[in-house]
This record gives sequence, structure tokens and C-alpha cells, in this order.
Amino acid sequence: MWPDFTRLGAVAAITLRVVSDAVDPTIPPSGTGCVECEAAGGWWVHLRRCAGCGHIGCCDDSPSRHASAHWRSTGHPVIRSFEPGEDWYWDYDRDEYYVRPDGSADLAAPLSRPAGQSVPGPRERVPKDWMAQLQRRRG
Repeated sequence: MWPDFTRLGAVAAITLRVVSDAVDPTIPPSGTGCVECEAAGGWWVHLRRCAGCGHIGCCDDSPSRHASAHWRSTGHPVIRSFEPGEDWYWDYDRDEYYVRPDGSADLAAPLSRPAGQSVPGPRERVPKDWMAQLQRRRG
């Protein structure tokens, strides 16, 4: 799925091969918003895309943390940011961050939510005190 990374050194090559096993580049994203938040009328801060199945979930800064809940329920460990201009990956199992060395697009389009979509979003469901709510939750 990804290029041969052996030129990066043994540890990097092994790590990236393990990550690539959790990536299916043929599956498009499930939509443009968090699946569970959309169903429940909730809101999110940032969006994350499961690299294994395309599920779009909200980040751990969001009230419901659906992306990491998806990992816990499915075992799909690798997510990609679904924010415009971001191309990083996170592996929950390894607690590690990755960026594709060649910078190429490796998942089915689209690679991000629409640029005009509000952050946090969706705009009409974000409470006026959203920042205070997040700060209270962080303690």
C-alpha cells in the first residue's frame, strides 16, 4: 500500500509497514462529519478518519471523543487527520504520530472535511460556551 521504506532505517521501516497494514487506501470517508455526533445531534472540535474503514469521528478534544471510541470498539488503530491542510496519522496502539515521508495522498478522496465547514462544528449545534465546556472537562 505504501512505498518501500527500507531506506529510512530498520526501525522506521518496520514501524511504517505495521502502520500500513492498518490502512486501506480504497475506502472513502464515511461522510464530512462525525458519524455519531451527526446521529445524536452533537458537535465536535476536529475530525479524524479511520485509515482502516473510513469512519469519521471527532477528536479527543471534542466532547464525545468518537474517533478513539471507534478504535476501542473495532481495534482499528490508525487514524488520519480529516482537517484541511493536515496529513498526519496517529497510531493508538503504539501511541505514535506519523507523517508520510513522500507527502503523497494515500487514502481515497476526499482527504479532509470541506474547507468551509466551521470549526468547531457544525456551527448550528455548537453551544455559545463551548470553550468553557472544554476547559471544565480538562480540569
